[in-house]
Amino acid sequence: MHMNPKYYIFTILLIIESGSSTVFAQRNPVLTYHFKKHVICRNGAVVSAHPLASIAGLQMLKQGGNAVDAAIATQLALAVVYPGAGNIGGGGFMVARLANGSNITIDFREKAPAAAYRNMYLDSNQNVIPGKSENGHLAAGVPGSVAGIFSYYKYAKLPFSKLIGPAINLADKGFAITAAEASDLNDHQEDFKKYNSRLPVFVKNSGWKAGDILIQKDLAKTLRRIRDQGVRGFYEGETARLIVEEMHRGKGLISYGDLKNYSAKERVPMLFTFKKDYSIITMPLPSSGGILLPQMMRMVEDRNLNQFGFETTESVHLMAEVERLAYADRAEYLGDVDFFKVPVKTLISYPYLKERMKNFNKDSAGKSDIIKAGVIHESEETTHFDTYDKEGNCVSITTTLNDGYGCRTVVAGAGFLLNNEMDDFSAKPGVPNMYGAIGGDANAIAPGKRMLSSMTPAIVLYRSKPFLVLGTPGGTTITTSVFQTLMDIMEFGMSVSEAVNKPKFHHQWLPDILYVEKDFPKPVIEQLEKMGYQVQEREAIGRTEVIRISLSGVVEAVADWRGDDDAECY
Repeated sequence: MHMNPKYYIFTILLIIESGSSTVFAQRNPVLTYHFKKHVICRNGAVVSAHPLASIAGLQMLKQGGNAVDAAIATQLALAVVYPGAGNIGGGGFMVARLANGSNITIDFREKAPAAAYRNMYLDSNQNVIPGKSENGHLAAGVPGSVAGIFSYYKYAKLPFSKLIGPAINLADKGFAITAAEASDLNDHQEDFKKYNSRLPVFVKNSGWKAGDILIQKDLAKTLRRIRDQGVRGFYEGETARLIVEEMHRGKGLISYGDLKNYSAKERVPMLFTFKKDYSIITMPLPSSGGILLPQMMRMVEDRNLNQFGFETTESVHLMAEVERLAYADRAEYLGDVDFFKVPVKTLISYPYLKERMKNFNKDSAGKSDIIKAGVIHESEETTHFDTYDKEGNCVSITTTLNDGYGCRTVVAGAGFLLNNEMDDFSAKPGVPNMYGAIGGDANAIAPGKRMLSSMTPAIVLYRSKPFLVLGTPGGTTITTSVFQTLMDIMEFGMSVSEAVNKPKFHHQWLPDILYVEKDFPKPVIEQLEKMGYQVQEREAIGRTEVIRISLSGVVEAVADWRGDDDAECY
């Protein structure tokens, strides 16, 4: 739904200087704020899932920070103002292109606790126990977000106390929630009561409504410990004690050792070209997007997709089929490369993909019970944000709790929600997770292993210069949404606003269903059904955020209409 005009209210956020750090000056809660969906400027931009987070990031750019400073401030603010997905109790991926030409990818994906084991979610008959990997303490992996932030803080310029200041103040003094946030919180009231040993601030017996003030004092205390003690302020000391005690109360597995031993990992970026002039930088495994995105783009690279036109029967058929083929490979081959040998080079090679495209029939839909993974001889509530600065630094970050509000468990006394990322493992080969994704041995549970992810933060270079910074939440729909957005801009010549806001579709091999958004063109649906597709309408797919940089230096940022997302620039 489009944002009601009554929410377009501007508020001034006062700024004060306090020693060497600049923070939000909040004697009172933030009561109103302004949603911007499309902005154009030259100096820098931030686009995220919430206006207050985007504003926090933009303030850092205005105060001399770079895109990494802006990203850290935005990420920390999202942990306060967007509790359904913004987090310090989850994990994610960071992709950056620095002004000096360096490409950076950092993996701060959660890990399985040391006490985790392969069949931990199966009953005595070896059947998956419904909900056990999704809800409550046992569903939580070891959080990686805080370690991730400090792993890329070395590329920032400003004092950390300045970057975390807005988040602390928003947690301590509060902010007015939107109608969408009120609705989400109300939908999860029973879960919050069921899966918490002590009732969190998210529980309100009279129900939440737009304009209500959400104050998170315990979270503010946790953020202050991170400010004062750095990464140890989360993984050791008081916060670690609160996490482990919460685990004991709910029979979870995360231990002091799991927390102390966690580390983010800088990985070699997935870098590939498309039609000569474009270079795409994205996250390697355990991001499945690092394999699926080059697979899908290379399978359509020589197919004259642009001649078919946007969301015609021909273009949707071709793109849906390459999505089907890629996701079949995902189920068979993809997992944490630190634990399982994945044939990465083969999976994205042109000869292999040419062989895969022999399954494509231009006149009819494929059948997923027939199409399997290729023969090789050898997660839906997430949040994404992008930043760009006038020096040319680009940052694309996707971070998640997995499902909305994660496992619904808040660490008592610490004020933050834990993830339910253990569901992203294959609890049992061939059995789908909450997103319907199938997995096998490559993604089986093992102590210390990172679960496979769909998160696909991406940066596109055009003739070696920054062109697009993008990504989206949406579970298994993430990679297909990024793929479609790139094709919309690079092949169909659409504007950024059109590429973000026009209806999307999704196919993931199993279930054998082509999902479309409700405003998808009906004549195309009818023709696809005649070709053999089972088409199913669904709610909004993802919330894509895009920054586009022109060759002349104009910066355009677009926030998705599907949520409270906001674009800021100067």
